[in-house]
Amino acid sequence: MNTKDIMKLSLKLANLKEIPEDSAIYVSGTNIKKVLFGIDASVPELLLAKQLDYDAVIAHHPAGGKAITNFHHVFKRHVEQMVDVGISRAKAEKTVKKKLAQLETDAQTRNYDHSVDVARLLKMPYMNIHTPLDELGRRIMIKQISRATSKNATVEAVVAELGKLSEFKNALTEIKILVGKAENLAGKVVVSHGAGTNGGYEVAKTYFEHGIGTVIYIHISSADLEKLKSEEKGNLVVTGHIASDSVGINPFIHELEKNGILVTTVGVVPG
Repeated sequence: MNTKDIMKLSLKLANLKEIPEDSAIYVSGTNIKKVLFGIDASVPELLLAKQLDYDAVIAHHPAGGKAITNFHHVFKRHVEQMVDVGISRAKAEKTVKKKLAQLETDAQTRNYDHSVDVARLLKMPYMNIHTPLDELGRRIMIKQISRATSKNATVEAVVAELGKLSEFKNALTEIKILVGKAENLAGKVVVSHGAGTNGGYEVAKTYFEHGIGTVIYIHISSADLEKLKSEEKGNLVVTGHIASDSVGINPFIHELEKNGILVTTVGVVPG
């Protein structure tokens, strides 16, 4: 396989037609048979891969170039996810407006070509795949919790169903109910993931205000959490960043292996 083949495979698994703004091929490569895959992979991993004769390095999180400078655009996927559950587009766009602007401003601070330049000097094929794998993970989590979303299902039942996924069983972190109680009715459940980063206070609040009983995030800031706790409008479940990312990464790695590629992971929770 080459780097284009690998990217196309990720898009196919996630049912995406185009490469999202937070994913990219930085240094192209062909005849790839041995890959170092890291949730975060930058200069140290590139040097390690070169030393150990890997053919390519794949990062999950954006590692450079336009995947960093244009990262804020994928945050708009929250709009589509909100519209899918009946929230008006106008309200959804208003909800993401503030954080979208913050992400765009933050991109101005990033040293966006540091690790990419190192990869070029090492002549090491280098790419990152973010949203496709997060979207794959989101769909897996939605399918899993669908088994526990009967009319009378509790938040605890939803958490227990998610906990059956191998990545959550094997993680050092635990799935936490951070707003609401285990015995609360879950109501309608939304997995808010695969949109660059979590929607914070505003997105969760909007879901709660529009009839969503339980929102599932993979992480949240302490400040946003305190705001949601003070309002007590719904249930917030946080599944853990690295374990949740791994839910979408592991099936992709299995597909690479089916295509004859040997994959060594760095920081991925086993699935």
